[in-house]
Amino acid sequence: MAGFTTDEELEESTNRWMVWGLVLMAAFVLAFPLYRWVEPSNRAEARETQIASLADQGQGLWSLNCSSCHGLNGEGGVGPALNSQQFLQASSDEQTSLLISVGVPGSQMSAYSLDYGGPFTSEQIKALTTFVRSWEEDAPDRPDWRDVIDG
Repeated sequence: MAGFTTDEELEESTNRWMVWGLVLMAAFVLAFPLYRWVEPSNRAEARETQIASLADQGQGLWSLNCSSCHGLNGEGGVGPALNSQQFLQASSDEQTSLLISVGVPGSQMSAYSLDYGGPFTSEQIKALTTFVRSWEEDAPDRPDWRDVIDG
């Protein structure tokens, strides 16, 4: 074909960009397994930090709002003992949050969720649930956890 010419400078520049593109792609390919190896531990650490933060917030809320009926450490009183193995094993986080949110009809446990006329946001209820769940590891065996002390 007559009239077809090559530009050597353009050809060299294009080749340089292709080489750098291949080097960059190889770097990403090599870095990806490293990322996959490190990321799960980063996520686990972040999850533990978040749970600890929620439990701390929940402890403050518990002291001000729940301890007068359930005891400072959930040992019971006017309300049932929530730090017992029996309660913590039988109740999921969702059930505990629901009990806090809507209360227990026919008892002194009123609703604490803003949605039901209480003072707590959903994040505060999650913090309380996390705090209650933090007792699980050292929870005492209390088959009588539902018994309340008459005030």
